[in-house]
Amino acid sequence: MPGDYDIEYASPWAGANFWPISEAGTEAAEWDKTTWPELEDLARHHPEAGVHFQDTAIYNRTKDVDSKLGRYLAEKLKAEPWYKDVVPNFRQLSREQLGTQYSNGHAFTSVCINTAIYLPWLASQCLLKGVVFKRANLKHVRDASGIHHTGQKADLVVNCTGLSSLKFGGVEDQNMMPIRGQTVLVRNEANIMCSSSGTDHGEEEVCYLMQRAAGGGTLLGGSYQRGNWDSQLDPNLAIRIMKRAVELCPALTDGKGIEHLDIIRHGVGLRPYRQGGTRIEKERIDGVWTVHNYGHGGFGYQASYGCAKKAVKLVGEVLTPRSSL
Repeated sequence: MPGDYDIEYASPWAGANFWPISEAGTEAAEWDKTTWPELEDLARHHPEAGVHFQDTAIYNRTKDVDSKLGRYLAEKLKAEPWYKDVVPNFRQLSREQLGTQYSNGHAFTSVCINTAIYLPWLASQCLLKGVVFKRANLKHVRDASGIHHTGQKADLVVNCTGLSSLKFGGVEDQNMMPIRGQTVLVRNEANIMCSSSGTDHGEEEVCYLMQRAAGGGTLLGGSYQRGNWDSQLDPNLAIRIMKRAVELCPALTDGKGIEHLDIIRHGVGLRPYRQGGTRIEKERIDGVWTVHNYGHGGFGYQASYGCAKKAVKLVGEVLTPRSSL
């Protein structure tokens, strides 16, 4: 729940932001498109949600196109990704802005989320709607249907258990796997959110930085380690993360080295990745109608409202009685 910190609860460790990696023409791209107006509205009209606008720059290298990570981030590597028609102020970076290391790049206005504010805010919105929160250790979907606050059996269960869907009884989705992310949160501010398409330290390491809203610090990343469950900090990786961030954005330390980074804390989280894509569908498990919404990998926030809209539609299909002929 909001306020908790656990390596398998990815939400508080995330950046979090909006820079789509979904492929043009896919359902995932539609989820992102649906989510952007909602995040834009929060940034514009609801400062208490902890979402703010941020100038964003994406830097790409030709040599990353055929890498495993490059293929995963293929849309971002395009000179004109599909989201150019969605986000404000989209523009190409000039050769002078790119420097000699990058082959192309683009900039736009996006949002960055302070998860420490946003997650409790979401919980408060649920409370305003009359949601009752309960904690319990559940081993099977059917157990969830039996803990409704009314004492009655629930008509439906919505499964948003993320990485736990790998072991959750009745689901046990073997397509689920962790993608380990390691970050460094610093007090330094650069007033820009940026990333590069790859690093020279292997295909499991990435480079990005984003400044969270409302004094939430600047998050430096990172790693993309498939199948890695390790919860312990890798100090050597942390040093590489900081060095890459300072190189990508010298303004972070006014052109100085990583010794001028003011560290708040290090973080390790596991992205709930699902081979075959996010699962949003309905099924009946041991007599319990269940709507699944899990397996979002590293794009949960930027697809959240789109995914929720589809899940709500499925809930409606289950709960709306069919007219008799």
